[in-house]
Amino acid sequence: MSHTAHIRSHRKPRRSASTIAMRAGVAGGVLSTLAVAGASGSANAAEPVTQTLELPTLTADLAAQVAQSADVTQQAAASYELQAERDAAAAKAAKEAKADLAEAKKKAAEEKKKAEEAARKAAAERASRSAERATLSASADTGSSDSSTGSDSSVTSNTSTATGSAAAVVAFVQSQVGDAYVSGGTGPNSWDCSGLVQAAFKSVGVDLPRVSQAQSTAGTQVGLSNLQPGDILYWGGAGSAYHVGVYVGDGMFVGAQNSSTGVVKASLSYDPPSGAVRVL
Repeated sequence: MSHTAHIRSHRKPRRSASTIAMRAGVAGGVLSTLAVAGASGSANAAEPVTQTLELPTLTADLAAQVAQSADVTQQAAASYELQAERDAAAAKAAKEAKADLAEAKKKAAEEKKKAEEAARKAAAERASRSAERATLSASADTGSSDSSTGSDSSVTSNTSTATGSAAAVVAFVQSQVGDAYVSGGTGPNSWDCSGLVQAAFKSVGVDLPRVSQAQSTAGTQVGLSNLQPGDILYWGGAGSAYHVGVYVGDGMFVGAQNSSTGVVKASLSYDPPSGAVRVL
């Protein structure tokens, strides 16, 4: 025996013709099946192609609807936001208007209170002025009686009637009786003492200095026992007078006395002057 007889041959055994034929048939069947399956698959695949062609149209319509819906939603949101802003503005305006109204009412109440207080003060001043005028009038009557009996030797009443320019000066000052006294006042409804005297003489074309000191030396000095209507009376020294008035006759003078009495007509004995000057 050969020493290689026990070793299996590495050659593949030959296949029989029947086996090959059978395998060929199986392979053919498989291929046929695959062909039929492929054809069927192709036929079935054709239908989704038609659906795929229609999908873009459906998708575009849907997108348009979504976009339109989004626009509507956005417009509605904008409208709500605008309305909210308007409501907030209206509420703010109403609040401010309410505050302004309250402030206006407060100011009106304060103004009313001030006006009422001013009216009360004015009424009190008028009442006080009336009372003082009544007192002055009574004093004037008493003074006239005293003068007629010679009780006041320093001032003599002169009953002569003013004429010409002097009469006009007397008429002017007497027409201002009852006007208010205001420091620095030059009329027409409020005066200080020198402003009244200056205006009275200006009415007849005579220019006098503005202040009492200068008016007390503006004319010829005359004695108080020789007064005539239209003479300027002064209180204090000549050249340093602090008050002036106009003698109107019958022992009476007119002067803008003070803020309490205003312009009054009073007796010389009520407030005897220091001296007098005659301009006319």
